[in-house]
Amino acid sequence: MAFLKKLFEQQKDDTVSKYITFIMTGYFGTVKADPNFNAQNDAAKLKKAIETKGVDEATIVEVIAKRSNAQRQQIKAAYQQSAGKDLAADLKKALKSDFEEVVLALLLTPPEYDAFEMKRAMKGAGTSEAVLNEILGTRSNKEITALKNSYKEVYGELLEENIKSDIKGDLETTLLALCKATRSEDRNIDDGMAKSDAKALFEAGENRIGTVCSVLIDILTNRSEAQLCKILQYYGQFSKDGLAKDLEGELSGNFEDCLMTLGKYIRLNLSLCGCGLGTDTDTLTRILVSRSEIDLLKIMQEYKRMYGKSLQEDLLKETKGDYEKIVLALCGTP
Repeated sequence: MAFLKKLFEQQKDDTVSKYITFIMTGYFGTVKADPNFNAQNDAAKLKKAIETKGVDEATIVEVIAKRSNAQRQQIKAAYQQSAGKDLAADLKKALKSDFEEVVLALLLTPPEYDAFEMKRAMKGAGTSEAVLNEILGTRSNKEITALKNSYKEVYGELLEENIKSDIKGDLETTLLALCKATRSEDRNIDDGMAKSDAKALFEAGENRIGTVCSVLIDILTNRSEAQLCKILQYYGQFSKDGLAKDLEGELSGNFEDCLMTLGKYIRLNLSLCGCGLGTDTDTLTRILVSRSEIDLLKIMQEYKRMYGKSLQEDLLKETKGDYEKIVLALCGTP
């Protein structure tokens, strides 16, 4: 939560303007398609790496982490055709631990990976609400629609029904609203609406006894990212503390976390590195894999601006072995 609170508290005009410029100019991935790509050659390299005594992890990193997702799908098909076996299954047998997790994640299509993570978050006795918040709160309408379709295809279940079974209260309402995939993606900013929404947020929460959660949910699940940035800017005119502290004072638990996710300036998660508490490799893997072809470059730039050191520096401290090599490769390290 500390990271997101820090972002909320940065409501100066220049910060908002820079972020709006960022989302207006597109996202920036660190993994790009190999211009000299040959699916058959890569499939052969992987087969040899898997069959090598002790496994040739370096070749696996070189091939898997330095090809686009679309190219990886072609490699899977070429491997199946030439070896007569499933590439993911063979890699699962050959690899282990966190390195195995990230390699298998990279072999899934983005909707398949999102569906896998959502299912895993709701599997078993406890539900990882943070994962649900992160994925639904940071995906586009198109990505959420693809996620729901993949979820149904792979697991034979409706994502919304599983959320209803596992989540209750205002958080359930918020997640189901996001599942509709109808959030505005208009890059134009309505200044008047931003002022009105900022006032409505303030009056629904900090300026009254008891919080009107429906107002918070409606605004934060329907407004575009650019619009939300402008709303946060105007919110500062009504509250000296800012939205982060106001939400903290009025709300609690996973619902608060979800709204904080929806209102943040950029896609980044405190769990990327351990911060002295040990690295959350599940979150680290999910962020790096899912954002590597979208906006990981911008995330890395913001990480350095906030913490005064590069993400790679922290990864070198917090990770090791083949897992370290592949996450650094995803960051674009030569």
